Amino acid sequence: MAAIIDVLAVFFMVMGVFFFAVSTIGLLRLPDVYTRLHATSKGDTLGAGLCLLGAILHIGWSMTSLKLFMIIVFIWTTSPTASHLIGKAAYRAKVRPASGEFAVFDVRDEEEQQ
Repeated sequence: MAAIIDVLAVFFMVMGVFFFAVSTIGLLRLPDVYTRLHATSKGDTLGAGLCLLGAILHIGWSMTSLKLFMIIVFIWTTSPTASHLIGKAAYRAKVRPASGEFAVFDVRDEEEQQ
């Protein structure tokens, strides 16, 4: 049973490192702030969650694993929120995407025109 848990722990950690690597490549290769933000926020959140889940499995159930679980919940809560706010700030600063249109309906835009 311990061997199966160790294999799962290694699998989760390897997958976490894979998602970190993919998000880093996305940060370097993608053309604009919106696509870079999407790649890094999704990849880092998933990568950190998987790495910490692998650490929880490796450590076993203890107070340390509870703390690691709380860190996962914190990251899953704060990372998407921060990414949303950065994207919203870029949109309000009128940062243009690399290609195509980026039209979002905003009620405040309509109220300002009246």
